[in-house]
Amino acid sequence: MQPYRETLWPSPWVIIALALVVPATMLVLAPVSLAAGVVGAVVLYGGCLALAFGTAPRIQVSESSLSVGKASIPLGFIGEVVVYTGTDATAQLRTKLDARAWLMIRGWVHSLVKVEIVDPADPTPYWLLSSRRPQALADAIASARTHA
Repeated sequence: MQPYRETLWPSPWVIIALALVVPATMLVLAPVSLAAGVVGAVVLYGGCLALAFGTAPRIQVSESSLSVGKASIPLGFIGEVVVYTGTDATAQLRTKLDARAWLMIRGWVHSLVKVEIVDPADPTPYWLLSSRRPQALADAIASARTHA
């Protein structure tokens, strides 16, 4: 079995949107001091980028478990795995969302994978995950489950 790994890095438009802290910082600090405005803008933008990239969750499928961010579940407790894209993904996040579900959603990733949890001791019915390669993730889970 080939292990599956994916990191949900921010999209380019998120990086561009974060750049809006530069003019906002300049607007606040430049009247006090132009140097403080420039330094503040650079530091704040760098901090925003570090936060965006540092908190990007990693999805991993190993021979024995599915790990998403800091959460992990043994493959034996995974039931049906379903891929959603487009309007089906939107419906899963709105009208079809179970409030007990565990979510790892990133707004800049538009496809989802729903992983059913079959552990009778776990009140969570399913995990709903953003993935840029949803079918590959679903296939990796299925492959790992058959090899386990």
